[in-house]
Amino acid sequence: METYGKILNIAMPVFLVLVLLEKLYGWAIRKESFKTMDMLSSMSSGFTNIIKDVLGLSVSIITYDYMVKHWAIYKVESTIWVYIIAFVALDFSGYWIHRLSHQINFFWNKHAIHHSSEEFNLACALRQSISSFVNLFTVFLLPAALLGVDSKVIAIVAPLHLFAQFWYHTVYIGKLGFLEKIIVTPSHHRVHHAINPEYLDKNHAQIFIIWDKLFGTFQEELPDIPPVYGITRPVSTWNPIKINFQHLWLLMQDAYHTTSWRDKLRIWFMPTGWRPADVSEKYPVFKIEDPYHFEKYAPKSSLLMQTWIWVQFIFTFALISYFFANLSAIGSPGIFIYGGFVFLIVFSYSELMDRNPYALLYETLKNLAGLFIIYYTGNWFGISTQIPWAVYAISAYFILSTLVTAYFVFYDIRKDLAVAKVTMQKVAH
Repeated sequence: METYGKILNIAMPVFLVLVLLEKLYGWAIRKESFKTMDMLSSMSSGFTNIIKDVLGLSVSIITYDYMVKHWAIYKVESTIWVYIIAFVALDFSGYWIHRLSHQINFFWNKHAIHHSSEEFNLACALRQSISSFVNLFTVFLLPAALLGVDSKVIAIVAPLHLFAQFWYHTVYIGKLGFLEKIIVTPSHHRVHHAINPEYLDKNHAQIFIIWDKLFGTFQEELPDIPPVYGITRPVSTWNPIKINFQHLWLLMQDAYHTTSWRDKLRIWFMPTGWRPADVSEKYPVFKIEDPYHFEKYAPKSSLLMQTWIWVQFIFTFALISYFFANLSAIGSPGIFIYGGFVFLIVFSYSELMDRNPYALLYETLKNLAGLFIIYYTGNWFGISTQIPWAVYAISAYFILSTLVTAYFVFYDIRKDLAVAKVTMQKVAH
């Protein structure tokens, strides 16, 4: 946990700089709009994912250690080959997990967040799941377990394998010649993220594209069919926590509403997107039929609001950096309280991004909780020992944040809602 936290404290600023550099390149050189809210939603999703991972909020039905202990038929010597085998085994496992996540209704919920952005950029690579609390797929690491690869090796290689998937989430790198035949490239992954009928559910590989070619899921990017990104049932929110559970909530509603007991049971394991006939007719859900003609989610946001969301994001970034640097000192249960508080911050400011009037309620609850922690403990998880004035700064932020959110809700969001209501009444008459 502590080691992973230290790695993330190095990786987070690097990823942030790379995301911003890509955005600045698109804005300054390609003359493309700077889609702030989409980018901040993606990076905020990254916050929630790394918090979940560091806290270890998931369990495996069959652990890798168990498989090595009981099923290993050979012990690979501790050389460079151990790490190569571990990397290839992780990639093989990743392909099948990824593929099943696209093909089965229940498993799609854990992956939909990654495809939810209607843009394709480095930031969307950070949209990762928090909704998977039980890992059913450790069994796909069986090849490594049979060869006796130590779990510590897997633990070292796994973050490297994950980080190596970051770079190819971009539209600014074209085809890469002979590398297209070996590794996953931006061109391959643009296909994977596209909702064009020609591209749906293709290119599931994570590092080596050979898996798609072996198992029949490869599709080349076609010059006359530009990829259109997102998911066919748009999430229509910037809130990453809501996105993580949207599909699961739909499945639960459908299972409740259908009159067929057979459908109540099989809906979870049917192909992704399948709904019982009686439910889909009575409770229709919007789906993009024409990927070339639909309105992307982009609620109005002033420069002032975008600036404030940046302030919220940077404050959260600082809190997480302190958290990862002091995991052992904070200890348990403090780390879980801290992690939950970060989730509350992200939920609160992303509701403001969505222009939800209830954002003020969430913001007030979050700030009262933060002030209570400071009042009850006389500190902010020990930060005063390192930065004596930090508690006062954090307290001031909680108060300021409530006031600023109140301003946006009462003088911006509710004003627009009132105008829209009057307009609708005029149209009705």
